[in-house]
Amino acid sequence: MGKPVVVAGAMTSCTFGMAPSTLMVVAPRALVEGRPVATIMDIAPMVNIVPFAMCMSLSNPTVAAATAAALGVLTPMPCVPVIPAPWTPMAPQTLWAKQPALVAGSTCSCAYGGLINIGFPGTTRTMAG
Repeated sequence: MGKPVVVAGAMTSCTFGMAPSTLMVVAPRALVEGRPVATIMDIAPMVNIVPFAMCMSLSNPTVAAATAAALGVLTPMPCVPVIPAPWTPMAPQTLWAKQPALVAGSTCSCAYGGLINIGFPGTTRTMAG
């Protein structure tokens, strides 16, 4: 059995973020339960993956600088995700806009070390995987 497909409005979180966020799907494509379906290429920062409030990763230069200025006390700074690669895993037999569909349980990494995951896919409809 397949995993639930991810749609616009899915809940996301980052291991270094301070708050959950919502996945945005802006490209027009097929709808599932009235919402656009996400693909593995929906990774654009500030467009698809919106900030997780504040970032706590010392790999983030702004967090590192603020922490150094605070004499080593971790000082979170505004989150600006940097996503270098697509979401994995995917549903390779289910294509939307010529890209594999994004499914529940998928993750992607932020360049600052955070692991971004899908907490709730936004639907219970499953796709072949």
